[in-house]
Amino acid sequence: MLEVIFYIAITAEAMTAALAAGRRNMDWFGVCLLACVTALGGGTIRDIFLDHYPLYWVANPYVLLLICGAALVTIALARVVDRLRWPFLLLDGLGLVVFTIIGCNIGMEVGAHPLIVLVAGMVTGIFGGILRDVLCNDVPLVFRGELYATVSIVTGAIYYFGLAANIQSDVVILVAIAVGFPLRVFAIIKKWEMPKFVYDKDLR
Repeated sequence: MLEVIFYIAITAEAMTAALAAGRRNMDWFGVCLLACVTALGGGTIRDIFLDHYPLYWVANPYVLLLICGAALVTIALARVVDRLRWPFLLLDGLGLVVFTIIGCNIGMEVGAHPLIVLVAGMVTGIFGGILRDVLCNDVPLVFRGELYATVSIVTGAIYYFGLAANIQSDVVILVAIAVGFPLRVFAIIKKWEMPKFVYDKDLR
C-alpha cells in the first residue's frame, strides 16, 4: 500500500513542480530538474545524513523516467493540471504522511536514535518542497506558517511510538495516515498556521 501511494505522490509532486517551473519560464531541462528535486530531494538528503546508500533513485533509476515523464506531460496539459488544485493538495497531504512513514522506516533500519528517526521522517516529507521553493527564489511554504512540518512530526511520532509499543505495523500505518492526512486537510481548509515571529522594529 505504501509503495503504491509513494509512486502516486511523487508523480503528483513532479507535476506541481513542473507548474512552478512554468510560472518562472524555465526551459524543459529546468522543468525536469525541478520535478526530480521536489519529488526525490527529501529522501536524498535523508539518505545522505543517515549514510544510507545507495540513494533510492540510484538503486531505482527508472523512477527518474517516471518523474520526468510526469513533468513533460504537465507541460502538454498545463491548463488542465492547473485547474486540479484540490486533488493535488490532497495528494500532497497524503504524500507528506507516506513520505514521513518511509523516512522513519529508513531511520529505524540504520538504528538511529528515536529523535533522529523523527527527523528522518520530517526531512523526507518536507525537504523536497523546501528545495523547490529555494530554486524558485521563494520563501519555502513550510516557513510561512503552513501547518506542514508539524503534521509530519505528529505522523512520525505516532508511527514510531506505535511500533515501539509492539502494535502490528499495518495497524500503526493506518492510524498514522488516519491522523496525519486529515490533520493536513483540516489545516488547509481552516487555514491553521504556526505562530509567526514578526520583528520590524526600526533599529536605526
